[in-house]
Amino acid sequence: MKDNFYKRVFLLVLPMALQNLINVGVSATDVIMLGRVGEKVLSGGSLGGQIFWILSLFLFGSTSGASVLIAQYWGKKDIKSIEKIMGIVVLLTTTVGILFMIVSLLIPERLMYLFTNDTEIIEQAVLYIRIVAFTYPITAFTMGYLNMLKSVERVTISTLIYGSSLVINIIVNAILIFGLLGFPAMGIQGAAIGTLIARIVELVILIIYVRKVKPEVKVKWENIIHVDPVLWKDFLYYSSPVILNEVLWGVGYSANTAIVGRLGSSVVAANSVAQVTRQLSMVVGFGIAAATAIMIGKAIGEGRKDIAEEYGRKFTMLGILCGIGGALVIILLRPVILWGMGFEGEAANYLNIFLAMMAAYVIGQSMNSTWVVGIFRSGGDTRFGMILDMTTMWCGSILLSAVAAFVFHAPVPIVYAILLSDEFIKIPICWWRYRKKVWLKDVTREVT
Repeated sequence: MKDNFYKRVFLLVLPMALQNLINVGVSATDVIMLGRVGEKVLSGGSLGGQIFWILSLFLFGSTSGASVLIAQYWGKKDIKSIEKIMGIVVLLTTTVGILFMIVSLLIPERLMYLFTNDTEIIEQAVLYIRIVAFTYPITAFTMGYLNMLKSVERVTISTLIYGSSLVINIIVNAILIFGLLGFPAMGIQGAAIGTLIARIVELVILIIYVRKVKPEVKVKWENIIHVDPVLWKDFLYYSSPVILNEVLWGVGYSANTAIVGRLGSSVVAANSVAQVTRQLSMVVGFGIAAATAIMIGKAIGEGRKDIAEEYGRKFTMLGILCGIGGALVIILLRPVILWGMGFEGEAANYLNIFLAMMAAYVIGQSMNSTWVVGIFRSGGDTRFGMILDMTTMWCGSILLSAVAAFVFHAPVPIVYAILLSDEFIKIPICWWRYRKKVWLKDVTREVT
Protein backbone atom coordinates (compact mmCIF):
# COMPACT_ATOMS: atom_id res chain seq x y z
CA MET A 1 0.00 0.00 0.00
CA LYS A 2 2.97 2.32 0.71
CA ASP A 3 4.14 2.55 -2.89
CA ASN A 4 0.59 2.78 -4.21
CA PHE A 5 -0.23 5.59 -1.78
CA TYR A 6 2.67 7.82 -2.75
CA LYS A 7 2.14 7.09 -6.43
CA ARG A 8 -1.50 8.18 -6.18
CA VAL A 9 -0.53 11.28 -4.20
CA PHE A 10 2.04 12.20 -6.83
CA LEU A 11 -0.41 11.74 -9.71
CA LEU A 12 -2.97 13.94 -7.95
CA VAL A 13 -0.68 16.58 -6.49
CA LEU A 14 1.55 17.18 -9.51
CA PRO A 15 -1.16 18.59 -11.82
CA MET A 16 -2.82 20.44 -8.94
CA ALA A 17 0.51 21.96 -7.87
CA LEU A 18 1.14 22.99 -11.47
CA GLN A 19 -2.33 24.54 -11.57
CA ASN A 20 -1.67 26.41 -8.32
CA LEU A 21 1.66 27.57 -9.74
CA ILE A 22 -0.06 28.77 -12.89
CA ASN A 23 -2.65 30.67 -10.84
CA VAL A 24 0.15 32.31 -8.86
CA GLY A 25 1.82 33.09 -12.17
CA VAL A 26 -1.25 35.06 -13.23
CA SER A 27 -1.09 37.11 -10.02
CA ALA A 28 2.67 37.49 -10.28
CA THR A 29 2.33 38.74 -13.87
CA ASP A 30 0.07 41.56 -12.73
CA VAL A 31 2.30 42.38 -9.75
CA ILE A 32 5.53 42.47 -11.76
CA MET A 33 4.16 44.41 -14.74
CA LEU A 34 2.05 46.85 -12.73
CA GLY A 35 4.95 47.32 -10.32
CA ARG A 36 6.98 48.60 -13.26
CA VAL A 37 4.28 51.16 -14.03
CA GLY A 38 4.15 52.58 -10.51
CA GLU A 39 3.56 51.92 -6.82
CA LYS A 40 0.05 53.41 -6.85
CA VAL A 41 -0.94 51.36 -9.90
CA LEU A 42 0.35 48.16 -8.28
CA SER A 43 -1.51 48.94 -5.06
CA GLY A 44 -4.70 49.69 -7.03
CA GLY A 45 -4.50 46.37 -8.85
CA SER A 46 -3.87 44.55 -5.57
CA LEU A 47 -6.83 46.12 -3.77
CA GLY A 48 -9.05 45.88 -6.85
CA GLY A 49 -8.44 42.15 -6.81
CA GLN A 50 -9.86 41.80 -3.30
CA ILE A 51 -13.43 41.56 -4.63
CA PHE A 52 -12.54 38.56 -6.76
CA TRP A 53 -10.55 37.18 -3.84
CA ILE A 54 -13.71 37.04 -1.71
CA LEU A 55 -15.71 35.56 -4.62
CA SER A 56 -13.06 32.91 -5.24
CA LEU A 57 -13.25 31.85 -1.60
CA PHE A 58 -17.02 31.48 -1.90
CA LEU A 59 -16.45 29.35 -5.00
CA PHE A 60 -13.81 27.29 -3.24
CA GLY A 61 -16.05 26.91 -0.20
CA SER A 62 -18.97 25.72 -2.33
CA THR A 63 -16.93 23.17 -4.26
CA SER A 64 -14.88 22.14 -1.24
CA GLY A 65 -18.08 21.52 0.71
CA ALA A 66 -19.52 19.60 -2.24
CA SER A 67 -16.34 17.52 -2.43
CA VAL A 68 -17.20 16.10 1.00
CA LEU A 69 -20.12 14.36 -0.73
CA ILE A 70 -18.63 13.91 -4.21
CA ALA A 71 -15.45 12.15 -3.07
CA GLN A 72 -17.39 9.68 -0.94
CA TYR A 73 -19.99 9.03 -3.67
CA TRP A 74 -17.04 8.55 -6.02
CA GLY A 75 -15.80 5.82 -3.69
CA LYS A 76 -19.22 4.17 -4.14
CA LYS A 77 -19.16 4.86 -7.92
CA ASP A 78 -22.56 6.57 -7.65
CA ILE A 79 -22.25 8.76 -10.77
CA LYS A 80 -25.91 9.79 -10.74
CA SER A 81 -25.67 11.39 -7.31
CA ILE A 82 -22.38 13.09 -8.20
CA GLU A 83 -23.91 14.73 -11.28
CA LYS A 84 -26.89 15.94 -9.26
CA ILE A 85 -24.53 17.57 -6.74
CA MET A 86 -22.55 19.17 -9.58
CA GLY A 87 -25.75 20.68 -10.97
CA ILE A 88 -26.53 22.21 -7.58
CA VAL A 89 -23.07 23.73 -7.27
CA VAL A 90 -22.96 25.21 -10.79
CA LEU A 91 -26.35 26.85 -10.27
CA LEU A 92 -25.26 28.36 -6.97
CA THR A 93 -21.77 29.54 -7.98
CA THR A 94 -22.84 31.10 -11.28
CA THR A 95 -25.69 32.98 -9.60
CA VAL A 96 -23.34 34.39 -6.97
CA GLY A 97 -20.82 35.32 -9.68
CA ILE A 98 -23.49 37.38 -11.45
CA LEU A 99 -24.42 39.13 -8.18
CA PHE A 100 -20.77 40.00 -7.50
CA MET A 101 -20.47 41.45 -11.00
CA ILE A 102 -23.56 43.64 -10.60
CA VAL A 103 -22.51 45.03 -7.19
CA SER A 104 -18.93 45.67 -8.35
CA LEU A 105 -20.13 47.59 -11.40
CA LEU A 106 -22.62 49.67 -9.42
CA ILE A 107 -20.53 50.75 -6.40
CA PRO A 108 -16.80 50.12 -7.05
CA GLU A 109 -15.66 53.28 -5.22
CA ARG A 110 -17.58 52.39 -2.06
CA LEU A 111 -16.11 48.91 -2.07
CA MET A 112 -12.57 50.25 -2.35
CA TYR A 113 -13.09 52.71 0.51
CA LEU A 114 -13.39 49.63 2.71
CA PHE A 115 -9.74 48.86 2.02
CA THR A 116 -7.99 52.24 1.78
CA ASN A 117 -8.56 55.98 2.01
CA ASP A 118 -5.86 56.79 -0.57
CA THR A 119 -7.80 58.42 -3.44
CA GLU A 120 -5.10 57.73 -6.04
CA ILE A 121 -5.13 54.02 -5.25
CA ILE A 122 -8.94 53.98 -5.30
CA GLU A 123 -8.99 55.62 -8.74
CA GLN A 124 -6.68 52.94 -10.13
CA ALA A 125 -8.63 50.14 -8.43
CA VAL A 126 -11.94 51.37 -9.89
CA LEU A 127 -10.48 51.41 -13.42
CA TYR A 128 -9.48 47.78 -12.86
CA ILE A 129 -12.77 46.63 -11.33
CA ARG A 130 -15.00 48.10 -14.06
CA ILE A 131 -13.43 45.71 -16.54
CA VAL A 132 -12.49 42.68 -14.47
CA ALA A 133 -16.00 42.45 -12.93
CA PHE A 134 -17.21 40.85 -16.17
CA THR A 135 -14.95 37.87 -15.44
CA TYR A 136 -16.80 36.98 -12.22
CA PRO A 137 -19.70 34.91 -13.70
CA ILE A 138 -17.34 33.24 -16.19
CA THR A 139 -14.87 32.27 -13.49
CA ALA A 140 -17.68 31.16 -11.17
CA PHE A 141 -18.83 28.60 -13.73
CA THR A 142 -15.37 27.44 -14.84
CA MET A 143 -13.75 27.26 -11.42
CA GLY A 144 -16.76 25.51 -9.88
CA TYR A 145 -16.85 22.92 -12.66
CA LEU A 146 -13.11 22.22 -12.59
CA ASN A 147 -12.90 21.99 -8.80
CA MET A 148 -15.62 19.34 -8.78
CA LEU A 149 -13.85 17.33 -11.48
CA LYS A 150 -10.85 17.17 -9.13
CA SER A 151 -13.01 15.37 -6.57
CA VAL A 152 -13.42 12.49 -9.03
CA GLU A 153 -9.66 12.47 -9.72
CA ARG A 154 -9.88 14.35 -13.04
CA VAL A 155 -7.17 16.94 -12.45
CA THR A 156 -5.21 17.18 -15.71
CA ILE A 157 -7.82 19.22 -17.59
CA SER A 158 -7.52 22.03 -15.00
CA THR A 159 -3.78 22.23 -15.62
CA LEU A 160 -4.31 22.42 -19.39
CA ILE A 161 -6.95 25.14 -19.09
CA TYR A 162 -5.10 27.31 -16.60
CA GLY A 163 -1.80 26.85 -18.44
CA SER A 164 -3.34 28.18 -21.64
CA SER A 165 -4.86 31.03 -19.66
CA LEU A 166 -1.49 31.99 -18.17
CA VAL A 167 0.22 32.22 -21.56
CA ILE A 168 -2.56 34.39 -22.98
CA ASN A 169 -2.64 36.56 -19.87
CA ILE A 170 1.09 37.26 -20.00
CA ILE A 171 1.04 38.12 -23.71
CA VAL A 172 -2.03 40.37 -23.58
CA ASN A 173 -0.85 42.04 -20.36
CA ALA A 174 2.52 42.93 -21.83
CA ILE A 175 0.94 44.33 -25.00
CA LEU A 176 -1.78 46.38 -23.33
CA ILE A 177 -0.06 47.51 -20.12
CA PHE A 178 3.05 48.87 -21.84
CA GLY A 179 1.58 49.64 -25.27
CA LEU A 180 3.47 47.18 -27.49
CA LEU A 181 2.82 46.34 -31.16
CA GLY A 182 1.21 49.70 -31.82
CA PHE A 183 -1.40 49.43 -29.04
CA PRO A 184 -1.80 52.34 -26.60
CA ALA A 185 -0.28 51.93 -23.12
CA MET A 186 -3.33 51.22 -20.94
CA GLY A 187 -1.69 50.53 -17.59
CA ILE A 188 -4.02 48.92 -15.08
CA GLN A 189 -6.89 48.72 -17.60
CA GLY A 190 -4.65 46.64 -19.86
CA ALA A 191 -4.12 44.16 -16.99
CA ALA A 192 -7.90 43.93 -16.50
CA ILE A 193 -8.53 43.29 -20.21
CA GLY A 194 -5.83 40.61 -20.19
CA THR A 195 -7.59 38.88 -17.29
CA LEU A 196 -10.97 39.07 -19.06
CA ILE A 197 -9.62 37.54 -22.28
CA ALA A 198 -7.87 34.77 -20.34
CA ARG A 199 -11.09 33.87 -18.48
CA ILE A 200 -13.03 33.68 -21.74
CA VAL A 201 -10.42 31.29 -23.14
CA GLU A 202 -10.75 29.10 -20.03
CA LEU A 203 -14.51 28.83 -20.54
CA VAL A 204 -14.16 27.97 -24.25
CA ILE A 205 -11.63 25.19 -23.56
CA LEU A 206 -13.85 23.71 -20.82
CA ILE A 207 -16.87 23.65 -23.13
CA ILE A 208 -14.82 21.93 -25.86
CA TYR A 209 -13.55 19.39 -23.32
CA VAL A 210 -17.04 18.50 -22.10
CA ARG A 211 -18.45 18.20 -25.62
CA LYS A 212 -15.58 16.38 -27.31
CA VAL A 213 -13.90 14.29 -24.60
CA LYS A 214 -17.18 13.44 -22.82
CA PRO A 215 -15.86 12.88 -19.25
CA GLU A 216 -17.33 10.17 -17.05
CA VAL A 217 -19.13 12.75 -14.90
CA LYS A 218 -20.36 16.13 -16.07
CA VAL A 219 -22.89 18.85 -15.35
CA LYS A 220 -26.23 18.16 -17.01
CA TRP A 221 -28.83 20.81 -17.70
CA GLU A 222 -31.65 18.81 -16.11
CA ASN A 223 -29.73 18.65 -12.80
CA ILE A 224 -29.48 22.45 -12.78
CA ILE A 225 -33.17 23.00 -13.56
CA HIS A 226 -34.48 20.20 -11.31
CA VAL A 227 -32.54 20.22 -8.05
CA ASP A 228 -32.67 16.98 -6.04
CA PRO A 229 -34.21 18.02 -2.66
CA VAL A 230 -32.44 15.30 -0.64
CA LEU A 231 -28.98 16.07 -2.00
CA TRP A 232 -29.69 19.80 -1.76
CA LYS A 233 -30.32 19.32 1.97
CA ASP A 234 -27.12 17.29 2.35
CA PHE A 235 -25.17 19.86 0.34
CA LEU A 236 -26.39 22.69 2.56
CA TYR A 237 -25.63 20.74 5.72
CA TYR A 238 -22.02 19.97 4.83
CA SER A 239 -21.25 22.92 2.54
CA SER A 240 -22.76 25.86 4.42
CA PRO A 241 -20.14 25.73 7.21
CA VAL A 242 -17.38 25.48 4.59
CA ILE A 243 -18.80 28.34 2.52
CA LEU A 244 -19.22 30.48 5.62
CA ASN A 245 -15.75 29.45 6.77
CA GLU A 246 -14.09 30.38 3.47
CA VAL A 247 -16.03 33.61 2.93
CA LEU A 248 -15.50 34.88 6.47
CA TRP A 249 -11.86 33.83 6.26
CA GLY A 250 -11.64 35.77 2.99
CA VAL A 251 -13.38 38.77 4.53
CA GLY A 252 -10.93 38.46 7.41
CA TYR A 253 -8.04 38.41 5.00
CA SER A 254 -9.51 41.45 3.30
CA ALA A 255 -9.80 43.07 6.73
CA ASN A 256 -6.09 42.41 7.10
CA THR A 257 -5.61 44.09 3.73
CA ALA A 258 -7.73 47.02 4.90
CA ILE A 259 -5.52 47.41 7.95
CA VAL A 260 -2.40 47.23 5.76
CA GLY A 261 -4.02 49.64 3.28
CA ARG A 262 -4.21 52.33 5.95
CA LEU A 263 -0.53 52.02 6.81
CA GLY A 264 0.64 53.58 3.53
CA SER A 265 1.21 52.71 -0.11
CA SER A 266 4.71 51.36 0.59
CA VAL A 267 3.24 48.81 2.99
CA VAL A 268 0.50 47.88 0.49
CA ALA A 269 3.03 47.36 -2.31
CA ALA A 270 5.35 45.27 -0.14
CA ASN A 271 2.44 43.17 1.12
CA SER A 272 1.25 42.57 -2.46
CA VAL A 273 4.60 41.01 -3.36
CA ALA A 274 4.83 39.07 -0.08
CA GLN A 275 1.37 37.56 -0.63
CA VAL A 276 2.24 36.40 -4.15
CA THR A 277 5.43 34.85 -2.75
CA ARG A 278 3.39 33.06 -0.10
CA GLN A 279 1.07 31.68 -2.78
CA LEU A 280 4.10 30.48 -4.76
CA SER A 281 5.56 28.69 -1.74
CA MET A 282 2.22 26.97 -1.04
CA VAL A 283 1.47 25.51 -4.49
CA VAL A 284 2.43 22.01 -3.36
CA GLY A 285 0.95 22.46 0.12
CA PHE A 286 -2.48 23.38 -1.24
CA GLY A 287 -2.19 20.47 -3.69
CA ILE A 288 -1.53 18.13 -0.76
CA ALA A 289 -4.58 19.46 1.09
CA ALA A 290 -6.81 18.88 -1.97
CA ALA A 291 -5.40 15.38 -2.53
CA THR A 292 -6.00 14.61 1.15
CA ALA A 293 -9.71 15.38 0.85
CA ILE A 294 -10.05 13.32 -2.33
CA MET A 295 -8.20 10.20 -1.19
CA ILE A 296 -9.52 10.03 2.37
CA GLY A 297 -13.07 10.86 1.23
CA LYS A 298 -12.94 8.12 -1.39
CA ALA A 299 -11.57 5.59 1.12
CA ILE A 300 -14.39 6.40 3.56
CA GLY A 301 -16.95 6.07 0.76
CA GLU A 302 -15.51 2.65 -0.06
CA GLY A 303 -16.00 1.62 3.57
CA ARG A 304 -12.25 1.41 4.29
CA LYS A 305 -11.94 3.55 7.41
CA ASP A 306 -8.73 1.83 8.48
CA ILE A 307 -7.12 2.93 5.22
CA ALA A 308 -8.54 6.44 5.65
CA GLU A 309 -6.96 6.65 9.10
CA GLU A 310 -3.60 5.53 7.73
CA TYR A 311 -3.87 8.12 4.97
CA GLY A 312 -4.52 10.76 7.64
CA ARG A 313 -1.23 9.97 9.38
CA LYS A 314 0.74 10.09 6.14
CA PHE A 315 -0.85 13.29 4.91
CA THR A 316 -0.17 14.98 8.26
CA MET A 317 3.53 14.29 7.80
CA LEU A 318 3.39 15.48 4.17
CA GLY A 319 1.74 18.72 5.30
CA ILE A 320 4.58 19.39 7.74
CA LEU A 321 7.24 18.64 5.12
CA CYS A 322 5.53 20.86 2.53
CA GLY A 323 5.42 23.71 5.01
CA ILE A 324 9.14 23.44 5.68
CA GLY A 325 9.78 23.23 1.93
CA GLY A 326 7.66 26.33 1.32
CA ALA A 327 9.62 28.25 3.94
CA LEU A 328 12.88 27.30 2.23
CA VAL A 329 11.48 28.50 -1.12
CA ILE A 330 10.81 31.95 0.32
CA ILE A 331 14.22 32.13 1.99
CA LEU A 332 15.99 31.18 -1.26
CA LEU A 333 13.91 33.55 -3.42
CA ARG A 334 14.11 36.46 -1.01
CA PRO A 335 17.24 38.14 -2.48
CA VAL A 336 16.02 37.56 -6.03
CA ILE A 337 12.63 39.14 -5.28
CA LEU A 338 14.21 42.14 -3.55
CA TRP A 339 16.42 42.73 -6.57
CA GLY A 340 13.78 42.01 -9.21
CA MET A 341 11.04 44.27 -7.85
CA GLY A 342 13.32 47.28 -7.78
CA PHE A 343 11.68 48.77 -4.68
CA GLU A 344 13.54 51.55 -2.91
CA GLY A 345 13.59 53.03 0.56
CA GLU A 346 10.70 52.22 2.86
CA ALA A 347 8.98 49.77 0.47
CA ALA A 348 12.18 47.74 0.03
CA ASN A 349 12.71 47.58 3.79
CA TYR A 350 9.16 46.42 4.45
CA LEU A 351 9.33 43.79 1.69
CA ASN A 352 12.52 42.36 3.22
CA ILE A 353 10.86 42.05 6.64
CA PHE A 354 7.53 40.71 5.30
CA LEU A 355 9.24 37.94 3.32
CA ALA A 356 11.09 36.75 6.41
CA MET A 357 7.81 36.58 8.33
CA MET A 358 6.08 34.73 5.47
CA ALA A 359 8.74 32.02 5.59
CA ALA A 360 7.56 31.10 9.08
CA TYR A 361 3.87 31.63 8.29
CA VAL A 362 3.69 29.06 5.48
CA ILE A 363 4.77 26.24 7.80
CA GLY A 364 1.66 26.75 9.92
CA GLN A 365 -0.56 27.32 6.90
CA SER A 366 0.54 24.09 5.24
CA MET A 367 -0.09 22.03 8.37
CA ASN A 368 -3.48 23.59 9.09
CA SER A 369 -4.63 23.35 5.46
CA THR A 370 -3.86 19.63 5.42
CA TRP A 371 -5.90 19.10 8.57
CA VAL A 372 -8.84 21.48 8.05
CA VAL A 373 -9.27 21.51 4.25
CA GLY A 374 -8.09 17.94 3.72
CA ILE A 375 -8.59 15.53 6.62
CA PHE A 376 -11.49 17.09 8.52
CA ARG A 377 -13.61 17.97 5.48
CA SER A 378 -13.10 14.54 3.91
CA GLY A 379 -15.34 13.03 6.56
CA GLY A 380 -17.86 15.83 6.93
CA ASP A 381 -16.26 17.55 9.95
CA THR A 382 -16.87 20.97 8.41
CA ARG A 383 -18.20 23.02 11.32
CA PHE A 384 -15.01 22.73 13.34
CA GLY A 385 -12.95 24.54 10.72
CA MET A 386 -15.47 27.37 10.58
CA ILE A 387 -15.43 27.88 14.35
CA LEU A 388 -11.64 27.62 14.48
CA ASP A 389 -11.02 30.21 11.77
CA MET A 390 -13.55 32.65 13.11
CA THR A 391 -12.18 32.61 16.65
CA THR A 392 -8.45 32.63 15.88
CA MET A 393 -8.74 35.17 13.07
CA TRP A 394 -11.50 37.59 14.07
CA CYS A 395 -11.01 37.39 17.82
CA GLY A 396 -7.25 36.99 17.50
CA SER A 397 -5.10 38.34 14.69
CA ILE A 398 -7.53 40.90 13.20
CA LEU A 399 -8.70 42.41 16.49
CA LEU A 400 -5.23 42.54 18.02
CA SER A 401 -3.52 43.94 14.91
CA ALA A 402 -6.17 46.67 14.55
CA VAL A 403 -5.65 47.65 18.19
CA ALA A 404 -1.87 47.58 17.73
CA ALA A 405 -2.04 49.72 14.58
CA PHE A 406 -4.68 52.30 15.40
CA VAL A 407 -4.73 52.49 19.21
CA PHE A 408 -1.09 51.92 20.17
CA HIS A 409 0.37 52.99 16.80
CA ALA A 410 2.82 50.10 16.89
CA PRO A 411 5.57 49.84 14.26
CA VAL A 412 4.51 48.25 10.98
CA PRO A 413 6.56 45.01 11.44
CA ILE A 414 4.84 44.34 14.79
CA VAL A 415 1.39 44.92 13.28
CA TYR A 416 2.25 42.62 10.37
CA ALA A 417 3.50 39.87 12.71
CA ILE A 418 0.22 39.98 14.65
CA LEU A 419 -1.72 39.79 11.35
CA LEU A 420 0.03 36.49 10.61
CA SER A 421 -0.33 34.99 14.09
CA ASP A 422 -3.58 33.05 13.58
CA GLU A 423 -1.97 30.09 11.80
CA PHE A 424 0.30 29.43 14.79
CA ILE A 425 -2.61 29.59 17.23
CA LYS A 426 -4.44 26.93 15.18
CA ILE A 427 -1.70 24.26 15.21
CA PRO A 428 -2.24 22.72 18.71
CA ILE A 429 -6.03 22.96 18.34
CA CYS A 430 -5.99 21.19 14.95
CA TRP A 431 -3.69 18.50 16.33
CA TRP A 432 -6.13 17.84 19.19
CA ARG A 433 -9.06 17.59 16.77
CA TYR A 434 -7.16 15.28 14.43
CA ARG A 435 -6.36 12.90 17.29
CA LYS A 436 -10.07 12.66 18.25
CA LYS A 437 -10.88 11.04 14.83
CA VAL A 438 -14.37 12.54 14.61
CA TRP A 439 -13.71 13.07 10.90
CA LEU A 440 -13.90 9.33 10.12
CA LYS A 441 -17.55 9.37 9.07
CA ASP A 442 -19.50 8.16 6.00
CA VAL A 443 -21.85 10.96 4.87
CA THR A 444 -23.43 9.26 1.82
CA ARG A 445 -26.95 7.88 1.48
CA GLU A 446 -28.99 5.90 -1.04
CA VAL A 447 -30.56 8.45 -3.40
CA THR A 448 -33.19 7.49 -5.96
